[in-house]
Amino acid sequence: MHAVMAKRLLPHQPSEDTPHPDDELESPAIEAAALAIAVPQPTDQTLQKAFWERYNSPEKSFKPAPEGTTVLRFEILMAHIMPREGDDPKLKRYVVYELTVRQDSQVMDAQPAKLERRYTDFRELYQCLKREHPNELGQLNFPNKVLMGNFSADLIRERSMAFEAFLSHVAAHPLLKESPAFLRFLQHEELTRGCQYLDERRNEMAIPILENCFRLLNKIYMNRSRPVVLILCRLVAACTVSPVPHLAAERWALLALSRFDTLCDIDLLPLYIPLLHTCTHLWWQRGQDQKPITDRLTEMSRQGINTANITSLTQAIHKLDPRTETI
Repeated sequence: MHAVMAKRLLPHQPSEDTPHPDDELESPAIEAAALAIAVPQPTDQTLQKAFWERYNSPEKSFKPAPEGTTVLRFEILMAHIMPREGDDPKLKRYVVYELTVRQDSQVMDAQPAKLERRYTDFRELYQCLKREHPNELGQLNFPNKVLMGNFSADLIRERSMAFEAFLSHVAAHPLLKESPAFLRFLQHEELTRGCQYLDERRNEMAIPILENCFRLLNKIYMNRSRPVVLILCRLVAACTVSPVPHLAAERWALLALSRFDTLCDIDLLPLYIPLLHTCTHLWWQRGQDQKPITDRLTEMSRQGINTANITSLTQAIHKLDPRTETI
């Protein structure tokens, strides 16, 4: 048996994807009848395999946004009870919620971002925002801790819906959305892991993580916002640090260059010259015409800007946002 969950909608920026023909309404009666959790009667093995999931697929329950508008959707489609099969069954059990973030227009977002968080992660974000911005949270209810029944389908469903509503509220409020606590919730775990892979020279493991981080932040923040530009430059650095650049290096580099057009955040400008030098070298590796980039560097030099520095893109990023990777 599975469970049906309600969505939370938020007007947002455009997304270009392909349409899906299905558009079915969710039924509270079906939800009540279908709710159950996939936990066979207890043995260590079956407990490790326990999970909860939404009954209707996103495609079947998708509702297009009104023409000319977009909707930011936070959806928890599945929750796993940990530890998984093969882990030590004596470890303390907990629930991991699989959060999907989409930016839908009249068609469904074809590249959703995903992340996994525990109840304690949501609660930590809520408590931090409550301390810093109590009035902005208003009367929003957050699910309390419980002593028993943590793994029941009813509780997981209720918490999932509450988490969706909570994140939608935060993302819709400019002050809450710009909170460092919200940004940490969105990226800290994955970004730390990605940077550890970079430190170990395992770029092939780091790049998909950074790409997912970029997709996520790019759905929530403005295109030229500090979090988006930082993660995009970190992605370019990860794709170009090896002697043989990643296949997606040129695509991300071109996007990063375009984001610096009309950039207003002066704090991010120290990334621009290292980015231009990185792209010059990448274009040379790919046999591309470097002149547009070198012309830009020459123009900046004539304006009195030092363009001959030897700071790498990774080093420039690290000065703005120190992480674990070796620089």
